Amino acid sequence: MRKYSSLITKVCLLLVTSPLLAQPLDVHIVGGLKTATPVAVVPFAESGGSALPTDIATVISNDFNRSGRFRALARSAMLERPTKGGQIRFATWRLLKQDYIVVGRLSRVGKGKVQAEYELWDVNKQRNLLHQRMPPAPLDDLRGLAHQIADQIYQKITGIRGAFWTRIAYVTVTGSGKSVSYSLIVADSDGHHPQVVARSHASLLSPRWSPDGKKIAYVSFESGNSAIYVQNLSTGKRTLVSGRAKGINGAPAWSPDGSKLAMSLSYTGSPEIFVMHWPSRKETRLTHSWAINTEPVWSPDGRSIYFTSDRSGRPQIYKISATGGIPTRVTFQGQSNYDCDISNDGKLLAMVQANGNVYRIAIMDRLQGDKVRYVSPGPLDESPSFAPNASMLLYASSDSHHGVLYAVSSDGMVRQRLALSNGDVREPDWGPYRTH
Repeated sequence: MRKYSSLITKVCLLLVTSPLLAQPLDVHIVGGLKTATPVAVVPFAESGGSALPTDIATVISNDFNRSGRFRALARSAMLERPTKGGQIRFATWRLLKQDYIVVGRLSRVGKGKVQAEYELWDVNKQRNLLHQRMPPAPLDDLRGLAHQIADQIYQKITGIRGAFWTRIAYVTVTGSGKSVSYSLIVADSDGHHPQVVARSHASLLSPRWSPDGKKIAYVSFESGNSAIYVQNLSTGKRTLVSGRAKGINGAPAWSPDGSKLAMSLSYTGSPEIFVMHWPSRKETRLTHSWAINTEPVWSPDGRSIYFTSDRSGRPQIYKISATGGIPTRVTFQGQSNYDCDISNDGKLLAMVQANGNVYRIAIMDRLQGDKVRYVSPGPLDESPSFAPNASMLLYASSDSHHGVLYAVSSDGMVRQRLALSNGDVREPDWGPYRTH
């Protein structure tokens, strides 16, 4: 885990710990909310052959547990195992104090495919809320099928679109000294199915998803100087965006429509915020100051850019029009605030807040008079990134001298720890909603 004593250190530092192998992350849920809505996800009935390689009900239950909104009933506590609504004895599940119950069936259809049918019932009202037959899914993507079911149930109960069937990007670091290796990894939102996007013996930083989920912009030091690249995930094609000029080329951020990249460049002197039209590469300079200006993030409407600057003496969050102008300061609480992310609805701003030697993730609620609350314990937390529905937040931390990730519910009550068995994990970014 890296602790940045200044913004310029964060942008320029060559990392000296570990990534390369596409190892799966070890996942562990920390904490829990006793007042979370109880839901029972009964094991799905399977028909048509040998046991399936993925337990759909377990994946759905884990999704609910890490959301902070629901508390899935332990399988050992289930007195009955219904698979259809007509088999549910509601008195039993009321005795177990469950508000909702999910039952379902799985059947093999065609070659190597499985179809799921499930039902969501309100236990107290004995009413069917949802009955869906999912499109056939391949055997090697049953986790994706489970995440999609969890998303639909989550939305039906909460009215908020689920974000379990999404992906995350992060950097892993393995080895040390001359054998140090860095990998840019893309995985499911729960850390499963990791895939290597880029590898290097030099530092990789700041991966950022494009709004359509088809590309990732990131920073690499492989040439000796920082450079920004855009990687197409489907074709594997990599494009150099900014890196021909010496100095800082860092902190890329896609505009909401995917037509522009904001970034921090220093070829004019101090690091400044620029906007580059994609793919014409035409640059527009937004800031003009002697200070360090970095870590740009777009507002959801694309009209403004939030960024970090130390123009007031310490790092704070500022806001500027996407076409330029005079920046306005946004954060005033805490000694320093930096590295922010904005929720897709524009209501929440997550950031790293530093007080003394303690660095914690804080969320500012723009609808409640900019009230700030902490969602991480510290002392070395960084790189917050909202899920597309803002129900959860991904951030980097340290644990026993290793970099790890945490996915925390937006109220801070439930955390999911994602760690690499023999290396560091850092620089997380939560991807957009998926369409395929």
